[in-house]
Amino acid sequence: MTNYLNDPIIALSTAEGEAAIAVIRLSGKAVIDIVDSVFFGKNLKKVEGHTVHYGKIKGPDDVIIDECMAAVFRAPRSYTKEDAVELSCHGSKYIVQTIIQLFLSKGVRLAEPGEYTMRAYLNGQLDLTQAEAVADLIASTTASQHELAMNQMRGGFSHMIQNLRGQLIEFASLIELENDFGEEDVEFADRNKLTTLVTQTRQMIQDLMHSFQYGNAIKEGVAVAIVGRPNVGKSTLLNALLNEDKAIVSDIAGTTRDVIEDTIQLDGILFRFIDTAGLRETEDKIESIGIDRAKEQLNKAKIILYIDEIEEDHQAIISRFKELTAARQDKDVIILLNKSDAFHGCHAYDVEEAVSTLTNRTPVIAFSAKEKTRLADLKSLLIAAVNKLSNSAQTTVTNMRHYQALEQTDVSLKAVLDGLEQQVSSDFVALDIRHALHHLGEITGEITTDDLLDSIFRNFCIGK
Repeated sequence: MTNYLNDPIIALSTAEGEAAIAVIRLSGKAVIDIVDSVFFGKNLKKVEGHTVHYGKIKGPDDVIIDECMAAVFRAPRSYTKEDAVELSCHGSKYIVQTIIQLFLSKGVRLAEPGEYTMRAYLNGQLDLTQAEAVADLIASTTASQHELAMNQMRGGFSHMIQNLRGQLIEFASLIELENDFGEEDVEFADRNKLTTLVTQTRQMIQDLMHSFQYGNAIKEGVAVAIVGRPNVGKSTLLNALLNEDKAIVSDIAGTTRDVIEDTIQLDGILFRFIDTAGLRETEDKIESIGIDRAKEQLNKAKIILYIDEIEEDHQAIISRFKELTAARQDKDVIILLNKSDAFHGCHAYDVEEAVSTLTNRTPVIAFSAKEKTRLADLKSLLIAAVNKLSNSAQTTVTNMRHYQALEQTDVSLKAVLDGLEQQVSSDFVALDIRHALHHLGEITGEITTDDLLDSIFRNFCIGK
């Protein structure tokens, strides 16, 4: 994005296609005068800001293009903090294109992706984290995604980062002052207080980093891999959860040969369920590829649903489970014992309790995917597993860019503590604090580059 000035821009802010109403947004220098030149109704140059007026848009030779409503916003009381006008016209493609072409002929240019929000950021209306939250809010499809985006857009995360920077800047200025008086061997910054502050700041940074696991899962959808041997009911379970025949179900082992994925919402949380090929030794090349992909999903998933058939020999179930999950102790694994409807012998509850005790796993459910029994229990466990990822802090990190900047901040703060412990000179301590301040400043946009801004705003939709 190269045009950062206040030249007039225009874009369709509502979705393209036929609709009852379309909103065309203009912002920048002299846009009120430009709109007034083709708007016949009230004199927009004289009306107050935050008012809406009915009129007609006329093209060359006084041809009426459409009747519309013009909402006028005067700087700095607008989204971009510039003069702005929003035209609500009929949602005909022809009308929208004709109106936009009319304004292009009057020196207005098409807005670039995210340019309205870019201008809001550059003009001090939003900081960078709030601007990014706008894109997340537009993209939100669940209540939990919406809540996280709204919290960030209200500036909670920004205020926390700014407070941390403010405290570090205070000590950094004192240390820099010491450097100015280096020959006099004076000490303005209390090293004990600085150590305490940096230790506390690191803890807060690490809490924020920890929250990313939860925030990213909510933002992208919680990946849940359904794994187990062939023919234990993985595809039947997926169909039961989705309430549709998404996956082919067959008595023939190896029917599922590739990853099948779909999503559902539970309690406002988006879950991405991934049905995988049955895990077994096979010489079938195609099935082997499916099994390799199943193992990849096993590594990527936040939650694993391990399915096995219920049987009296619970030790065999436990042995197979431990073999599969030997390297997955970091994941939430829910054990599902399927086909309880066809189970004969000791009670299903006894097997469920034995497997739970011997694997030290509370989430064990004996159920029937075919009969759709105990699905409510499974859904409750899935929601609880996601809530476990959350930390007690109200601020949650959802953006990989923020996470990486926090990670770099933590490295710099550790270097500060190491330097204080080793009693290195003030110059080196000051340098490490400056590095930490730099990385924190990158989060909120107090320190930016054109490449960074281009990377962020090019992913916005045009018109926002």
